[in-house]
Amino acid sequence: MPLHDKFGRRITDVRVSVTDRCNFRCVYCRSADPENYRPEDELLSWDELVGVARVLHGLGLEKVRVTGGEPMVRPGVIEFISRLRDLGFHDLSMTTNGQLLAESCDRLIRAGLHRINISLDSLDAEKFERVTRTRKFQSVMDGIHAAQASSLRPVKVNAVLVRGLNDDEVEAFAELARSAGITMRFIEFMPLDADRHWSRAVVVPAAEVRSRIHARWPLVQVPHAPSETARKYRFADGAPGEIGLIAPVTEPFCGHCSRIRITADGKLRTCLFSLQDHDLRPFLRNGASDLDLADFIKEKVLEKEHGHRINEPDFVPPSRTMVFIGG
Repeated sequence: MPLHDKFGRRITDVRVSVTDRCNFRCVYCRSADPENYRPEDELLSWDELVGVARVLHGLGLEKVRVTGGEPMVRPGVIEFISRLRDLGFHDLSMTTNGQLLAESCDRLIRAGLHRINISLDSLDAEKFERVTRTRKFQSVMDGIHAAQASSLRPVKVNAVLVRGLNDDEVEAFAELARSAGITMRFIEFMPLDADRHWSRAVVVPAAEVRSRIHARWPLVQVPHAPSETARKYRFADGAPGEIGLIAPVTEPFCGHCSRIRITADGKLRTCLFSLQDHDLRPFLRNGASDLDLADFIKEKVLEKEHGHRINEPDFVPPSRTMVFIGG
């Protein structure tokens, strides 16, 4: 039977984090402090990750997004994607910061990757350095261009907007969508940063982003599936490219959520903002059968939260930040 929660939502998508390591230290995600990665033996091996994916495929999941950390920093990720393809998943995607993408794009496609999301939080090299705490702007742009010139087109480029940091670049990002034919997605800043600097005052509402772009280039909404996270728009003048708005803070879309997450250390999370997660490692390392693991996953998914509580007075952010959960 397909996997459902107690609210009747069918679970079709899983986001699989393959590492908590990253070669960027973005201010809305990682701390600037010294590394605090989990020991290697706590992370799932590739065989263990494939084992979880096999059980999820048997439960009717259709889409896998490979995330991190930065997935491209873990050796073997391309072979992992090919193994997911061989399991029969019909929609394989990856979220990456793009630094290593230009040199790996062709191999990812041959492995079976269908779609890609690339993080880009500024079009200004100096500001990019402040946001990511790296000097890799040109490498990321090269990765975007390589992907856009491939079968992964149209590339989705994600920008997390933070008031006072990069919200002055909304129109420039929209111009990039028009000139390069990409899908430019704006994501509201969520309370998942390691330094705990999030506040509602620095959230740039999606409605504001839409209004600013629409004033410059009128937008027309594109139909979308209820479970999609982004509200999509095309340009009314027929220009190429697309705008996506992801508004988990001001316009939550939890009611149609179809996603679960597997962390790199083998935890099942039924919501990005879950206050607890469920350890799959004992099943994978103590000889449990696929049926045992499937029954455990079904039990925990049945308890999936109705939605996050960011806008509730009793909201408590998860103890694990974004880099440890997986994007």
